[in-house]
Amino acid sequence: MLLADPQEKLTNSVSCVSAPLPAWITKRMDTHFVDRLEKLWGGDHLLHGRTPNPDALHLSSNDYLCLLGERKLVEAQARAMLDEQPELLMSSVFRHGDTPQQRLERKLAALMDAEDGLIAQSGWAANVGLVQCIAGPGVPVYIDMNAHASLWEGISAAGAQAVPIRHNDFAHAERQIERIGPGVIMVDSVYSTTGSVAPIEEFVRVAETTGSVLVVDESHSLGTHGPFGGGLVPALGLSERVHFRTASLAKAFGGRAGYVACSTQFKDFFAVEARPAIFSSGLLRHEIAWFDAAADFIAQAEDRRQQLHAITRSTRAAITELGYNISDGSEQIIGLEAGTEPQVMVLRNALQRHGIFGAVFCSPATPKNRALMRLTLHAKLTASEIERLVTVLAAIRDEVRLDEWSSTRRARRGPSSPASGAQP
Repeated sequence: MLLADPQEKLTNSVSCVSAPLPAWITKRMDTHFVDRLEKLWGGDHLLHGRTPNPDALHLSSNDYLCLLGERKLVEAQARAMLDEQPELLMSSVFRHGDTPQQRLERKLAALMDAEDGLIAQSGWAANVGLVQCIAGPGVPVYIDMNAHASLWEGISAAGAQAVPIRHNDFAHAERQIERIGPGVIMVDSVYSTTGSVAPIEEFVRVAETTGSVLVVDESHSLGTHGPFGGGLVPALGLSERVHFRTASLAKAFGGRAGYVACSTQFKDFFAVEARPAIFSSGLLRHEIAWFDAAADFIAQAEDRRQQLHAITRSTRAAITELGYNISDGSEQIIGLEAGTEPQVMVLRNALQRHGIFGAVFCSPATPKNRALMRLTLHAKLTASEIERLVTVLAAIRDEVRLDEWSSTRRARRGPSSPASGAQP
């Protein structure tokens, strides 16, 4: 029997039919395809919408400092890819000595003003692996209700006790710890849906007075905040008082990996205890080269950080002036909270029709009925692009029924209304 041509097989559009799925799986799938996509979304995928035109204004990327395409970084990665020296593809648990990954880990630790640190496959893997290492059955984990889903997943993977605390409410955390006992406190430095900033100094005090451990996820502040871009923890002079910091390197660093800042002793423990570390391959040479060059670039990118912060201040002020309630945050992430998923679809369509593309966030990324359009700003936004965004937001206020938004109603109630959030 003659085998088919391999190239023909790969390019042939005809594919085999997958094995039929049992009812318990198709029933779960129906909650998405029938209940949500067809009925709630009217057959239009909420997270997609129109295809952007060439002149579209993209406000959905996490490349805050615009490193993607930076020539020095691309050249460093290209040189590594063309290097004919052999390299090993294996789990990081087997790597030891003065390896390129170990040197990069030390460089990132120096940037973050940490004793040491380790690279994981992603920010998700970093958070899940860390929580597996420091929590377990019977250990209470006090987690901000708006904390990233990877931290919640880590609690589940560790079999620990999740104790939600109200968003940025350190007094609530303290009361919960007094009631249940010392444990692990977990917060984001900058939150990924609204750009709100955690009161890290107060959480440090709570951790110290209660004998708890503090974890701060710096994913959306590493590179963009602090001295040399080292994050908010060193900016506040708290590097020696925060037990662990994590970060996704898929934000300002423009790559694919995660990082845990910790002690050298804990780093060795993590390598043999954290499942994501044991059962994932380490970075390849070209990936290490990118992050090595990116770390040097970011350390010297104070002008871009200042530009990003200036853009953030002016854009937020202009949007607030239009009547949009974005008071939940202050940083480069702006959440336009419409409320229900159909409401945010109206907003998405209005923005996309004018060529502005953000990212829709809905449950489980946000609490139910607090869906929003997330706009992420970057350091190279021009004055004309900002004006374009503000002009469009002014023009569509009636169309999107701004007065009916959940965030607008909350603003009318005033600051005395209780903070709310939801477990991802």
